[in-house]
Amino acid sequence: MLGLIAAGLGNAIISARLGLSPKTVSNHVSNFFAKLQIATRAEAVARAGDAGLGGGRDRAPDAR
Repeated sequence: MLGLIAAGLGNAIISARLGLSPKTVSNHVSNFFAKLQIATRAEAVARAGDAGLGGGRDRAPDAR
């Protein structure tokens, strides 16, 4: 799920892709943030990038 967050996807899209309720995704995102000691999606993206996540097939299309 962290890879999907890093790809720039919102909770609604993540929940649809994974077949989970939006509330479940929101809970998981909150748990990720707490475990990583971060407060924003931007920080999550930075952490995921450091871990090599977010650059695969789940990446949101470029604006180019």
